[in-house]
Amino acid sequence: MKRYLNGYESSLQQQVEAMLAAEKTGAWLKSKYPNSHQLAGEKQLYEYAQDIKQEFMRSSAPISKVIYDDKIHVINNALGLHSFVSRVQGSKLKAKHEIRVAAMFRRVPEAMLRMILVHELAHLREKEHNKAFYKLCRHMEPDYHQLEFELRIYLCHKDKFGELWK
Repeated sequence: MKRYLNGYESSLQQQVEAMLAAEKTGAWLKSKYPNSHQLAGEKQLYEYAQDIKQEFMRSSAPISKVIYDDKIHVINNALGLHSFVSRVQGSKLKAKHEIRVAAMFRRVPEAMLRMILVHELAHLREKEHNKAFYKLCRHMEPDYHQLEFELRIYLCHKDKFGELWK
């Protein structure tokens, strides 16, 4: 649990620990988010990310790929990855932006998936996790910080009890 909630106040960590001990996290999360998203396919995921990008970041670099990736593990503190891939094509250098979402998020509520995509899209403009980065995240998703916290609670729940949304 500590690895997911490490940056939060100890009082919040204790509240989550108490909820986990009482086995209340699942019911609490399900009451807020009864269903998982329906974006199981990578084409749907790409289109969903493109819609968010078009609404908030039209002038940013294009995204070439948005996929679920089985190789991303939350253990490495990664919910998703934004990668900048440079390839030589003839005499030109082509740059592509790819977003990879950990495959374990195929079955989470849409709001949580959106938070992950917003985070990765924000990296198109801001490479570092600084004030401007989080301001951009909040611009695209006003509940960004709350959703991130609730996703971390879900990860604690998943570690202890398993999947919540099927």
